[in-house]
Amino acid sequence: MTIDFSLLGPAQRQGGFHLDDYWVWCGSVVRGEDGRYHLFASRWPRAFPFHPAWMTHSEVVRASAITPAGPYRFEEVVLPARGPEYWDGDSTHNPCVVRFGDQYLLFYTGSRCPLPLPAAGESFPLSDPRCAVARSNKRVGLATAPSVFGPWTRRDQPILPTRPGTFYSHLTSNPAPVVHEDGSVLLVFKGRPYAGRAHGRMQIGVARAPHWSGPYEVVTPTPIFGANPQETIEDVCAWPSADGYGLIAKDMTGSICGEKHAGIQAFSPNGLDWTICDPPQSWSRRIVWDDGTVQVMGSCERPFLLFEGNQLTHLFLAMADGPGGFQHATRTWNQSIPFRRPLD
Repeated sequence: MTIDFSLLGPAQRQGGFHLDDYWVWCGSVVRGEDGRYHLFASRWPRAFPFHPAWMTHSEVVRASAITPAGPYRFEEVVLPARGPEYWDGDSTHNPCVVRFGDQYLLFYTGSRCPLPLPAAGESFPLSDPRCAVARSNKRVGLATAPSVFGPWTRRDQPILPTRPGTFYSHLTSNPAPVVHEDGSVLLVFKGRPYAGRAHGRMQIGVARAPHWSGPYEVVTPTPIFGANPQETIEDVCAWPSADGYGLIAKDMTGSICGEKHAGIQAFSPNGLDWTICDPPQSWSRRIVWDDGTVQVMGSCERPFLLFEGNQLTHLFLAMADGPGGFQHATRTWNQSIPFRRPLD
C-alpha cells in the first residue's frame, strides 16, 4: 500500500496533545473499550533541556479525546520511573500501543542511569557521562494490560536485548510493531553498534516473534537500508498491507525525499527486503492549519498512522516550533492530521 499523502487535510490548531509544563513527544493512538481515543505519548519536565533529558526523565503517559483530532486531555502516567535497579527504571519513551483481542500491548523504549540524575536547571550537555550511560542502556520492552486503563504489567527484562558484534550491540530502541491476526509480530526497530567506546551510527533492523509474548529474534543480520552511514532514516511506523508491509520514517538529511526531517515511505513483500517508494516522500514539515495559515515546523517526527478497521484516517506527528533543531524549540506537542477521506 503506497499512501497518497497529498490527501492530508488541514490540521486542527486546537487539537492534538499539549502540556504547558512538559515537553511532549512521540505518540500512538488506540480506540479503547470506552469508544474514546487514547493517546500514549512521552513527556518530561520543561525544567530540563529537551535533549538529552528524555533519556533520563521521560515517562509514558496516557491522554484521551472523543475524536482522533483531539484535543487530548491528560489522564495518567502509565510507565513511571521505578529506579535504576530496573532496566527501564529511569526513562520510558517511544510508546507504540496495539489492541489485540482482550489485551493492550504497549511497546516502548526504556533506559536507566545508575548515576545521580541531573537536577532541574542543572547543565546537562550531550558530553555529560550520564548521557552516555543512559543512551547505552536503551532497550525495547513490552508492557501489557487487560484494559486501556490498566493495570499495566511491566517485565523485568527487555524483549530486545543487545548482541555483541551486531549493528545493535550498543542499544535497541524505537519499536514499530506489526501484530498479525495470529498473534505473531514483525518488529521494526532502531539499533546502534559500538564504535570503539562510543556509539556508532543508527541502523534499522527487523525482529520477529511467534507470539506477541515472545521470544523476539532479530532476523536481519544486516540493516534493512544498508549501513546507513549518514544516519539517513529514523522513527519508523510500520503496518501490514494486502501484498506485504509498508513503512514511513523520518528522512534525517533530506537525501531521499528532498526535504530534511520530512518523511519517506517504503514497501516490502516480506518485511525483510525493503524498497523506497516512488515518489519517496510521505509527510512534509510544511503544515496547513484549519485557520488557513501555513507553517514550516521546526520538527515533525515520530509518525504514527491511525487505521480504523482497514481504513487509514489520520497521521500523528510529534511537532516542535522554532527554526529546526531541538535546542531551538520552545514548545513541543503531538498533532493529529486527518486525511481528507479514509484510505483503503
